[in-house]
Amino acid sequence: MSSTARTDLGRALCIITGASRGFGQAIAREMSRLVKPGSALVLTARSVEELRALQAELAESEAGRAGLVVECVVADLSETDGLESIVAASKEAFSEDMDHLLLVNNAASLGDVSRYAKSFTDMAEVDSYLSLNVSSSLCLTASVLQAFPRRPGQLRTVINISSLCALQPFRSWVLYCTGKAARDMMFRVLAEEEPDVRVLSYAPGPLDTAMQTLARSTTADPTIRKSFSDMFAQGQLLTCEASCSKLMKLLLEDNYTTGAHVDIFDL
Repeated sequence: MSSTARTDLGRALCIITGASRGFGQAIAREMSRLVKPGSALVLTARSVEELRALQAELAESEAGRAGLVVECVVADLSETDGLESIVAASKEAFSEDMDHLLLVNNAASLGDVSRYAKSFTDMAEVDSYLSLNVSSSLCLTASVLQAFPRRPGQLRTVINISSLCALQPFRSWVLYCTGKAARDMMFRVLAEEEPDVRVLSYAPGPLDTAMQTLARSTTADPTIRKSFSDMFAQGQLLTCEASCSKLMKLLLEDNYTTGAHVDIFDL
């Protein structure tokens, strides 16, 4: 925990999952501005075209021209090969003079919100959702921490992109709520076990993204669906950029309790 806010994230290796669009893309852009020269970003997603476009954009940015390395890994996080390729790319991008490792577990899917909990009788369907949204976060985090063990003078930060759904049940959102709640507890345990690692679960609020569009059109519960439609109609959705700025401020101030769940509306 820092007594004074930093002005940058240091000479950092930043690993960001789900980086091709939405909040993950905003994080990649903002982190590229806040890291020192000699830093590297490892961006991963399943969409090769969007990842390459972001890589090209960052290469042309001020940070890119100053030497920021941007590596892209097209990977399915629910597959072991995908996780291994991310770790391998991260090792390749790392240099000994880097003083900050940041892992952002952002990748997630909404799941089928068109049904209620009592309809989920297919174990394979549930296992597939949890593999992508829970198991992959644990296994990637564990693999990264093993690949980059504690070193004197190096800060390690693990960020879980969480949600109000980690704390509050939403009818017909059983998969999403379960996944987010499990991830929050996973990172609370990690914070207890690894006190030298800074751990944060950040709930970015209702964002104006493709996932929100899907939620408004497919949510089975009429009350929940109407609440999302009303937020959209009344202009209450947040931009990814505005929420990301709050996250960066949290990281720079570094005054949060490790393992904590911090909601944008608490800031």
